[in-house]
Amino acid sequence: MHPALSPAVLAELRRPRPYPAVSILMPTHRREPDNAQDPVRLRNLLAEAKEKVQADPQVSRADRIDVLEQLDRALTEVDLVHAEDGLAILAAPGEHQVWSLGRTAPARVVLSDTFLTRNLVSAQIAERPYWVLAIAADRVALWGGNQERVTEETAYGFPLIREYDNPDPERQERIGDTPSTFRDEETKTFLRQADTELGKVLAADPRPLFVVGDAPALALLDAVGAITKEATVQLPHGGLAQANAETVRQVVEPAVRAHADQEISNALAQLDKARGRSAFAAGLDEVWKCADEGRIALLVVEENFRATVRDDGDHLVPADAAEPGAREDIVDEVIERSLDTGAKVSFVPDGTLSDAGRIAADLRY
Repeated sequence: MHPALSPAVLAELRRPRPYPAVSILMPTHRREPDNAQDPVRLRNLLAEAKEKVQADPQVSRADRIDVLEQLDRALTEVDLVHAEDGLAILAAPGEHQVWSLGRTAPARVVLSDTFLTRNLVSAQIAERPYWVLAIAADRVALWGGNQERVTEETAYGFPLIREYDNPDPERQERIGDTPSTFRDEETKTFLRQADTELGKVLAADPRPLFVVGDAPALALLDAVGAITKEATVQLPHGGLAQANAETVRQVVEPAVRAHADQEISNALAQLDKARGRSAFAAGLDEVWKCADEGRIALLVVEENFRATVRDDGDHLVPADAAEPGAREDIVDEVIERSLDTGAKVSFVPDGTLSDAGRIAADLRY
């Protein structure tokens, strides 16, 4: 299964596909006895997806055979033994993908010309991915984290490791010490390189950044680089450049949790300001129209808000999934459209937007 979601991956998943793009989503369970139902639900949903593909007159024979084969291949890649809270199987002519999600997903099968990505987007946001840069004079490590774990990143040239030259023997003989670790030019050059490489990481995969190290190391990094000045939090804690994953997670967890709470508060405060300047939209129908016009700067959605509707020409009206023209997850469409026009998307706990129809937006104009 694919290990991680990134902005680039999500953008690729949202692009149009040849029909039928099949999305199978379902909740999964980490522990007994609840996980006993997961294989049964998976088989039933896979059978439902195959029946829909076989019965759809819009699907050509060649595409039907291809997609059915893709679904079978995807099934062999599902790992329910190490399941998280949700599962997404995506299949279209010529491709398939399997995603384990860190948040639950409603059981559903959808055939469309795009994958149903809303649950993947929400999983990516709910996991609140972040970077940890752990610095020392001789090693700089990069860790990727979410709410459950951190993993050392071995791409982007990390970890950076410095090989020391012998200190000046004459100086050591004269005064009995070596130059200060965080004042010598080689250390400055080393940390400047780390700052440069980190800039490439943040350009490719922007996340909140937590920088940890001894206070002198943090001060020098600030002095020689530009990127780390924009860190979400700097934590004066030494020894983490060589530490294990669990130690790193425990050190940064309080700061990560505080930042997540602050992001929710900031999103709600931005909505309040939007109300005051008449740039506020609320409710699915109004927000959908604003998304279609590319007007949304910030979209805020309750975590489990879902809706099936049809477009009557002027408004969205509730519909049954079996009705002609029914759009099974209009919320997903709103999120996709908002992301494609440069909006930020934030999920908040259920009940937070009860006075706004469970979905609201700050508008650009």
